[in-house]
Amino acid sequence: MSKRLLYPVMLLFAGLFTVAASAQTTIRGNVKNSSNNEGVGAVSVEIKGTSVGTYTDGSGNFVLTTSQKLPITLVISSVGYEAKEVVVDNSANLQIDLKPSVALGQEVVISASRLPQRILESPVTIERVNAATLRTAPAATYYDVVANMKGVDMMASSLTFKTPTTRGFNGSGNTRFTQIIDGMDNQAPGLNFSVGGVIGLTELDVDNMELLPGASSALYGPGGMNGTLLISSKNPFKYQGLSLQVKQGIMHTDKKQRPTAPYYNWSFRWAKKVSEKFAFKIATELVQAKDWLGVDYRNYQRLGTSGKIIPGNRATDPNYDGVNVYGDETTTDIRAVLSAIGAQAPFLQSYIASISANPINVSRTGYNEADIVNPNTINYKITGSLNYKITNNIEAVFAAYWGTGNTVYTGSERYSLKDLKLGQYKLELNSKKWFLRAYTTQENAGESFNATVTTRLTNEAWRPSAGPASNPTSGWFFIYGQTYLANKLGGLSDQDAHLAARALADVGRPAPGSAAFKTIFDTIRKKPIVKGGGLFLDKTDLYNVEGQYNLSDLTKGFADILIGANFKRYVLNSEGTLFADSAGTIPINEVGAYIQATRGFMDDKLRVTVSGRYDKNQNFTGKFTPRATAVIKLKEGSNIRLSFQSAYRFPSTQQQWISLDIGSNVRLLGAVQELKDFYKFSTNKVYTLASVTAGAPVEAKFETFKAETVNSFEAGYKGLHAGKKLLVDFYGYYGQYTNFTVRTLVAQSKTGNVADLANASLRQIYSVPTNAPGKVTTYGYGISLDYRLPRNYTIGVNASSDVLKDVDSGFIASFNSPKYRANVSFGNNAFGFKKRIGFNITYRWQDAYFYESDFANGQLPEVHTLDAQISYKLPAAKSIFKLGANNLLNQYYRTGFGNPMVGGIYYVSFGYNVF
Repeated sequence: MSKRLLYPVMLLFAGLFTVAASAQTTIRGNVKNSSNNEGVGAVSVEIKGTSVGTYTDGSGNFVLTTSQKLPITLVISSVGYEAKEVVVDNSANLQIDLKPSVALGQEVVISASRLPQRILESPVTIERVNAATLRTAPAATYYDVVANMKGVDMMASSLTFKTPTTRGFNGSGNTRFTQIIDGMDNQAPGLNFSVGGVIGLTELDVDNMELLPGASSALYGPGGMNGTLLISSKNPFKYQGLSLQVKQGIMHTDKKQRPTAPYYNWSFRWAKKVSEKFAFKIATELVQAKDWLGVDYRNYQRLGTSGKIIPGNRATDPNYDGVNVYGDETTTDIRAVLSAIGAQAPFLQSYIASISANPINVSRTGYNEADIVNPNTINYKITGSLNYKITNNIEAVFAAYWGTGNTVYTGSERYSLKDLKLGQYKLELNSKKWFLRAYTTQENAGESFNATVTTRLTNEAWRPSAGPASNPTSGWFFIYGQTYLANKLGGLSDQDAHLAARALADVGRPAPGSAAFKTIFDTIRKKPIVKGGGLFLDKTDLYNVEGQYNLSDLTKGFADILIGANFKRYVLNSEGTLFADSAGTIPINEVGAYIQATRGFMDDKLRVTVSGRYDKNQNFTGKFTPRATAVIKLKEGSNIRLSFQSAYRFPSTQQQWISLDIGSNVRLLGAVQELKDFYKFSTNKVYTLASVTAGAPVEAKFETFKAETVNSFEAGYKGLHAGKKLLVDFYGYYGQYTNFTVRTLVAQSKTGNVADLANASLRQIYSVPTNAPGKVTTYGYGISLDYRLPRNYTIGVNASSDVLKDVDSGFIASFNSPKYRANVSFGNNAFGFKKRIGFNITYRWQDAYFYESDFANGQLPEVHTLDAQISYKLPAAKSIFKLGANNLLNQYYRTGFGNPMVGGIYYVSFGYNVF
């Protein structure tokens, strides 16, 4: 370009830039709490009638640039404050006071219908916890807050492995309850448990939690049979700056399980809005402590994956099998040993016959959980996102969530999850009308091992139960039997003879914690299950793509309509240590689509929503699930809700393809026909275990396995009373399950001879998923009262009940829910000197109930716990100190049979710039 043309072009661009610059107006301001004059962070500042806006920083400051001519109206809003409109006619610094809101039920929720609505007007029961509530909750972690919600049961397999559910059917790996974090299903695709405690959000990055009790498949797909928990993180455009929290505490103060030990929970978050278009965040958290222990040493009589508590201990019962003692599951009838001795010494045969009229069952000596499970629980997680606003209405997000650590899990056995690594990675486009999301879950079991199996094999590695053919007398049971017989002949009582026999058979047995024990144990735990060890090598992955579009602008006058669809692919990869995939990975594909329509009638006094969803798993027939809800507005702030909801779940990846030997001649088996064919169910018939033990084998019949479904009817009421200071919420529900998924125990002769089923050592037991006949019924109710007292005090009470009916005997339903539970809370988050002091107390009670699982069954006593915290704010330093306790009175309790006894955690925390 010639200079003659260059100068005019440059002048033109300069002129345009000057005009554009002069057309931009920058508005600065500060938002404060009118009651204490403190700056309020994360407040929305938006130009009325547009999508242009920003958020205040941690000190309440904001900067907003607009091309609109003044005057304009700003809408200032934040959870817990009354919204305010401010007219701006110049660009001078604004000072805006927000008045704290005392109104209940005004929070906006999205999960109930995938559309924003006030919680008062939700068409189904919903519970919500915001960041402010989390900040003041008497809880060591945000998962502990969920336990105090109405109708919630919390399963604690260890300190960092907690699983919530609603409306029954709880367990450590609960596949009837869905946890969704930032739009991603949080369930580990191979291990089949939600991993929010491992790769979920850090405490400082949680914006809110929304809980939907009951059926929710119509909106969120397979799995939400009993409820869905949605946890959302903080957007870096809204929540900015550096935040950190240091939480230090102590556990085991009474030294019943371990010496008193420290508890550490350190978290950090940094978010920055680089420009009006781009923001990022990074957050990390470290939790380290000495875990609670399984210390149930009662004697357990096993029958496959069933059983019961019986009298006796190691000193009184030679066949003792402690619930939390491992390695003692190996057992045999030593009459075979005595007979072999009698064959070599005929003069003893008559005496042996006299003491062998009944079985003489003897178990190996086991090790306690404290001896074999690493006491050092650790969890490290790191998350982050890059957020870019393509336009004012479209935001692109790339987010990553990664975590690793050690924890303990109760499944069919106790599992030590060592160096477990999990990652979730997401790319998302968001608009007010639509979203498009793709994510993957990458699972790596690390050095995780089956603690029960590893301990049994450790015993075998030290001294085999049965000696080799060349030297059968070297076997542990032969030594035991020989010594027992000698002591009986020497005149000892039966009990003393057994004790002396065990003492001699155990001579040289590696002591817990010794170098010899560690050498053997570590060798076994690092060896894959398929090669005679306890290690499982699961590296299963999940891939999911989904989208949703709001057609309401196109369907005005008729209804608000949403449509959505997803594609999901599992790739099972355990190298034969969990699934039947030793020959290669196993893919499983699912597709789904849904539509929802909402319409108001009678000036919106009646609002009706109907929806339907269809899903197809490649191994099962497709399922359609309808949903219909109605909200009837009695008056402002008072609503009745009615709903019919259906839900379903395809069998989990383990229920489809697991093939896991859990010892004692028991194998967990998936439901796909290929596995039944592989184990020759059609040619070597299987028989119900109950009939086999009764002495009259009855052949087990398996129908085509189907997806489980539930139809649930619910009625509820939510309303404000007493001058909007009292929020009343109650519900009642009735549900019926069809093709209810249970496990049944069957036995197969190892020799192919049905007569040999009578011999426990000659039969193989399988635990197989099946559908219970007929319908299974559940029903229950819940009620909560939240009251705002004078001077900012609050009190809340909730109670709930869940009941299961119509499960045929012989099936393991694992309902695992108390009939009654209740919570009471009392607190104040701003009182005393300059309203800087806060406190909260929560009492939780649940009824006793019978617990069922593949690990163990038995009665759990009722639970009483008291949580408390008191805090003090330093506004100038943007800091808060908190002194708190979980289980303040240290009343030990367990949430599942075989789970650890949970005691108190006492902590002090310092938080900086905690929103």
